Amino acid sequence: MDALLFNLTTAALMVLMFTCARTLIGEDTIGLRRIPWAAAGLTAVALAGVVTQLCWHGAMAALDADPSKSGWWRGLTSIFMQNGGVVGTVWNIVTLAVIAALAEWFWSGPLMLVLFAAGAFLPQLIDVLLGATSGSADPRNFAGSSGATYFLAATLAAALLLRSRAPKERFLALGVPALGLALWFAQANGHGLVATYGFAIGAVAWGLGRHALRPERDLQQPPRRTMASLAAIVGKR
Repeated sequence: MDALLFNLTTAALMVLMFTCARTLIGEDTIGLRRIPWAAAGLTAVALAGVVTQLCWHGAMAALDADPSKSGWWRGLTSIFMQNGGVVGTVWNIVTLAVIAALAEWFWSGPLMLVLFAAGAFLPQLIDVLLGATSGSADPRNFAGSSGATYFLAATLAAALLLRSRAPKERFLALGVPALGLALWFAQANGHGLVATYGFAIGAVAWGLGRHALRPERDLQQPPRRTMASLAAIVGKR
């Protein structure tokens, strides 16, 4: 029962952040936006990690981030190892693909990748600075992309809070750190803590880059290849 509740609340946090991200981007504008190649590439790398695990039984032992093992590469490769079983792996890949695409449309491809990398490495550094310790519920234990994905999703919620003038949307965005902290204190659910970190970093990123970022560029000058044109091509086949 505890595991089921943990999974349900973790999923609820992601649904909340996805709703924030979709509101920020504008659901009706998705068809007009360019194909998110950086997000597609990131998802392809994650899928390659899954294929590696399926083809090589020693992949997890060689590539996870177990602190008892040596290997400079583990911090990077562990992000693309999945340790949540079939359902957890599918969830991680799907949420990564969707959130990375939404983040690319808002932040741009390069900054999306930087924020994803920050979600992979920065929380652990913050934990060290704050003297916190990671429990067994932490998504950054040994392997998995969920921590970085939740961090990235939370940056979009922070941007919604700072950009929107609608009280309902701001309340929705504030629900992310509120729920995240509630999950952390009630369940020691690391996804909530990572989302809170991501929310803070997202606020900083928008504050520093709001004059340079152009999240509406696809609406002002539609690209030749859009999500709608891609869907049309796929539909013909």
